[in-house]
Amino acid sequence: MPSPHGPYVRVRGAREHNLQDVNVDIPRDTLTVFTGVSGSGKSSLAFGTIYAEAQRRYFESVAPYARRLIQQVGAPAVGEITGLPPAVSLEQRRSAPGARSSVGTVTTLSNSLRMLFSRAGDYPAGAERLDSDAFSPNTAAGACPECHGLGRIHRTDEELLVPDPSLSIREGAIAAWPGAWQGKNLRDVLDTLGYDVDRPWRELEAKDREWILFTDEQPVVTVHPVRDAGRIQRPYQGTYMSARRYVLHTFADTKSRTLRAKAERFLTGVPCPVCGGSRLRPEAMAVTFAGRTIAELAALPLSALAEVLAGAGAGGEETARVLTADLLARTGTVTELGLGYLSLDRTAPTLSSGELQRLRLATQLRAGLFGVVYVLDEPSAGLHPADTESLLGVLGRLKEAGNSVFVVEHQMDVVRRADWLVDVGPLAGEHGGRVLHSGPPAGLAEVPESATRRFLFDQGPSPVREPRAPSGWIRLSGVERHNVRGVDAAFPLGVFTAVTGVSGSGKSTLVGQVLAGVLADREAGGEAGAGKQFCAAASGLEAVDRLVQVDQKPIGRTPRSNLATYTGLFDTVRKLFARTRTARERGYAAGRFSFNVGGGRCETCQGEGFVSVELLFLPSTYSPCPDCHGARYNPQTLDVTLRGLTIAQVLDLTVESAADFFAGTPAAERALTTLLDVGLGYLRLGQPATELSGGEAQRIKLASELQRTRRGHTLYLLDEPTTGLHPADVEVLMRQLHGLVDAHDTVVVVEHDMAVVAGADHVIDMGPGGGDRGGRIVATGSPQEVARAAESRTAPYLAEALGG
Repeated sequence: MPSPHGPYVRVRGAREHNLQDVNVDIPRDTLTVFTGVSGSGKSSLAFGTIYAEAQRRYFESVAPYARRLIQQVGAPAVGEITGLPPAVSLEQRRSAPGARSSVGTVTTLSNSLRMLFSRAGDYPAGAERLDSDAFSPNTAAGACPECHGLGRIHRTDEELLVPDPSLSIREGAIAAWPGAWQGKNLRDVLDTLGYDVDRPWRELEAKDREWILFTDEQPVVTVHPVRDAGRIQRPYQGTYMSARRYVLHTFADTKSRTLRAKAERFLTGVPCPVCGGSRLRPEAMAVTFAGRTIAELAALPLSALAEVLAGAGAGGEETARVLTADLLARTGTVTELGLGYLSLDRTAPTLSSGELQRLRLATQLRAGLFGVVYVLDEPSAGLHPADTESLLGVLGRLKEAGNSVFVVEHQMDVVRRADWLVDVGPLAGEHGGRVLHSGPPAGLAEVPESATRRFLFDQGPSPVREPRAPSGWIRLSGVERHNVRGVDAAFPLGVFTAVTGVSGSGKSTLVGQVLAGVLADREAGGEAGAGKQFCAAASGLEAVDRLVQVDQKPIGRTPRSNLATYTGLFDTVRKLFARTRTARERGYAAGRFSFNVGGGRCETCQGEGFVSVELLFLPSTYSPCPDCHGARYNPQTLDVTLRGLTIAQVLDLTVESAADFFAGTPAAERALTTLLDVGLGYLRLGQPATELSGGEAQRIKLASELQRTRRGHTLYLLDEPTTGLHPADVEVLMRQLHGLVDAHDTVVVVEHDMAVVAGADHVIDMGPGGGDRGGRIVATGSPQEVARAAESRTAPYLAEALGG
């Protein structure tokens, strides 16, 4: 038996997910990269097996009560692992951080800055020294009492709530009201209260309009609905809620992104009149350091903050020198990872998953741990090639400190710098799950079946394509948002456009917020929105009939959401089961086969297949349901089979297997074919949304769009669609996106993959740097033209991809 203290982590009999009884030895104290196509099993090996086993062993060492809870989570499917040190996981977390979470809280830099103000700040004469909590907007001691530490308050007015005053209330004058039954209910309550719901809004008396929109009263009346033909509607007690109250309540409390976004259209956010947006009480804002308040320092880009602290700490007192030295060392690591453009008060929900992971990586580097295995999930995600060198430097320092660094990665520049390479494949799902190569990267050249081999060693130039001619242009002028100031931008229609630039240069702001906002405003009928706020003028919008924005946000937050439900495929599957003989004999309708309603589902887990395990001192997690063991349904429902498979077994099929199973069923074939076309054949139909990466979620959304019937000219906006994709999968995705353009639609992508940029028709390069050093369009034109731009940091990498 190998020694547990040997120089290798030795994995024997790994069977997690699609791994096929894998045996592999990985040397410790190395930078080891795991590669393979999406779904090949590399994450199952690195995270699902190695990290999961290290975590299980840690759990085994804690108190018996906690251990009993943890045992519900289960152990990885592996024979044994020897030589495994403690492990730290840095995944690209899919859960959305809260609105109060920020760069400062993620990195704990805010704690150090608050301590600096508490101990070494300049206080007004006679003022009492404050505890560090008094400088935090997230504590009762520090938060402004008016805005509760949020810095902004939301207001609305008649013009926002009623965009077309020529309409009557019955005709929908109050656009902010909900649709369907709830909106009709509010209208009927108003009618019962004696207000004229059929006169044009502008003809109503001012005092009536004021009460309808802004009252805080909530009168309850008995409503006698007008009878529809053939329907009996009984009287009911209806409660009135003003338009303002409804919008503010929805914005604050709803869990639905769609409802929240709609409510936001009827609100204007203004700085809090009490704290001026600082989020803090006056006594905290009276304290300064280097002549600035804590809110002013927190708003600076980290690179600028470092300059201020370096100047202020040099000749100060001992306390100030020690605290500023610590802050400078910690901000230096963040800046080194290409994140110097971020400010401490930048909210975490506005960060990409790659930015969040690199912030946590910077924090780990300062922790000074020794003898640990760090398991990282694509640390290069969202990184411009110019920033990859700095990332490699940080990973190298973790290794030099006596740690092992295991990285799941698709970026070939990172793979080439690895000490050890574990290539998993050869394909995805059941066609993968084998270790093809474990050794120095150069050895992969001898493995012909590896999908990684071609991209690692064959570095030929990208094939040159004749650029398509634009059919028109969308022109934005006077763009003002974040660091994009006074920019004029033009996006060609009917072609493939790539927007590039270093991290923080303003790409996502220009495309995802301003361009998308302008088009969304037009689709909403000109209602006030992001476009009007951030752009002085726009032209050419009339040529676009439909906007499709495909982002990397999760398709759901619990195991209840999955690929089949999101794409609509599950509706077809349930109808097919309802038509079987057994279902008809028992009177089971399609609803019986839904795990979201009572009847056919397992009631122990409420149809989730998992139960939440609260770990008290650790984040809660999910474990398989003890009754249905993950099947989601009760035994009676599982008696019904479709061609030999239960509904649970159908949900367990991969997309690829399901395509064969449902051959000849057009509604199912259409959804499954589009999922195959975007390279998701390895995913299971019932795979919980919580297990999907951002890149997978984005491609599921794209597949959902691709199966729709095309209507008019569509503009597709995608933010880094190649994130989480092996280069072989990028080729598959690009064929789909270029196919959309060939069908006379428009595609705009924010992208760092130079192979994708080299194949674009038009390139917009932003920069030249990040944060306040960026926000300008540095170069625009064909890939060949941008590759020659002197000021562009993208140019040399694009020229290399073009073979120049």
